[in-house]
Amino acid sequence: MATFREALLAKKHLLKRWKRMPGVLGIGIGYANGKNKKGGACIVMYTINASAAVKKKCPSCVLVKSQAATAHVSVPVRTVTSGRCHCHPAVRPSATNYRSRIRPVIAGYSIGYPGASGTAGLIVSRGAQRFVLSNNHVLNRNNTSGYTETIQPGGADGGRSGSDRIGRLYQYIRLRRDAGNRMDAAISIPTSNRLLAPRYATVGRVPGVIRSYGIGRRLKKVGRSSGLAWGTVESIHTDIDVSYGNYGGLGTIRFQNQTVIRSTVPISLPGDSGSVWLTAGNYAAAVNFAGSANGRLSISYPVIWALQAFGVGIARSAGSFGKSVAKAKKVRGNNARTRPLTTKELKRIPTKKAATKRQPGKKKTNR
Repeated sequence: MATFREALLAKKHLLKRWKRMPGVLGIGIGYANGKNKKGGACIVMYTINASAAVKKKCPSCVLVKSQAATAHVSVPVRTVTSGRCHCHPAVRPSATNYRSRIRPVIAGYSIGYPGASGTAGLIVSRGAQRFVLSNNHVLNRNNTSGYTETIQPGGADGGRSGSDRIGRLYQYIRLRRDAGNRMDAAISIPTSNRLLAPRYATVGRVPGVIRSYGIGRRLKKVGRSSGLAWGTVESIHTDIDVSYGNYGGLGTIRFQNQTVIRSTVPISLPGDSGSVWLTAGNYAAAVNFAGSANGRLSISYPVIWALQAFGVGIARSAGSFGKSVAKAKKVRGNNARTRPLTTKELKRIPTKKAATKRQPGKKKTNR
């Protein structure tokens, strides 16, 4: 059986061969049997379809140096037909109650800007100042530092500029076309702290965030479109291509070390962008930002990354930092789990501040 360290080494070999494997959308690590650790680790390869042409280019295993000896070990490759993954910029009508106007605003409800809707992921804070955390493509009109009004509900759910304004884009992680991306994240600052309440729809209070989670972990979330849903971590350390269509002129861009969460029902639909996955104990774990065409796969990243990048914590009723982390197993050296970003990695994150006012003469445009 292959170890997760060996699987990660095999993944690095495959990343160099990615261009020679047309039809492959993502490469990560997971369980060889797809269920538990009894079968050891494997490469999980996500493909656009299950055609013979695609299968022909995908290896069945990768030979790497063994962790325990000088010999070599064969790391199996498990192929998953995912179809293309999208950030869901176009939002369809939804039957859930999370599209309505709510004051104060809580996590799980529709949010966005005029013309767009996503999900308010978490209410976070820096000192006494509260913010709402969601995706860049939910809170930022075009992936730039221009002024963007934040409305609740989002524009696709009837929210209007002015009357439904709760704040503005404050900081965001710039998405890049020709470099590996870590996260699709942004925070908005409210016109008043009283407009945001540190609660999560249906769930209640979020006591904190976990520093890491492992393959096979069961998680839950509330999204604007899918409502309350459960999923299981299928792979981590996954490099994957995500289509952004015309948003910000990005097209399809690559993300590094992402988490893929699977369910038998749709869990990542248009409008669910920005929703935050929680543990059974309500600790924040990961941020959803994209999904497969059928919605049964959620592409997410550890929420601790966004909190590190923006220097915020889970908001509490007093407006101060919430409990930073829950008890977690040792992260360092455990390749079967996610981990926080290192100081060096954080310095490479393109965190930007947004304009505080709309520039004179600039017309508002809807996506």
